[in-house]
Amino acid sequence: MKKIINLPASDEEIQNLRAGDVFYLSGTLVTGRDKVYRRIAEEDGELPLDLTGMAIYHAGPIVRKKDLEWELISIGPTSSMRMEKWTPEFIKKTKVKVMIGKGGMGEKTTAACIEHKTIHCIYPGGCAVLGAGQVEKIEGVYWQEFGMAECAWIMKTCRFGPLIVSIDTHGNNIFTENSIYYRQNM
Repeated sequence: MKKIINLPASDEEIQNLRAGDVFYLSGTLVTGRDKVYRRIAEEDGELPLDLTGMAIYHAGPIVRKKDLEWELISIGPTSSMRMEKWTPEFIKKTKVKVMIGKGGMGEKTTAACIEHKTIHCIYPGGCAVLGAGQVEKIEGVYWQEFGMAECAWIMKTCRFGPLIVSIDTHGNNIFTENSIYYRQNM
């Protein structure tokens, strides 16, 4: 049976997930990368959308205008480590509960996940078309001056995933733990 978390997520739902757990999200999913993180963390920018309990996806979607609506072509993850510098302040300001991307994140993010009851997850690389099929519709877009890949897309999704928890609220980080394990066993 698939574990599905409906957004906005509660602290309790997020705290019950452990590094390595697999689950799916339903609800509003927002994309955001370097420029979105920087604007919110360093420039005191605010999205005209409350991210409390929500999910942010480190992705650069390919989108096209179709009639009066946006059509999502693909949405694959980008490397989350690029956001490490801004993540603690971003989480503090937005109260986001789930971050999704590719690869691991570092000590700053792990500490922020513990403090703010947030998790980081990975979405399988190479599944950008699958991801697009899991988005029901694009509900809006902010900061288009950043360009298609960098602006904040607001999307309605149902059972988006699979997502693998890489950093949980207890400080477990599967990338750090695996790195230590493999170094010890080389």
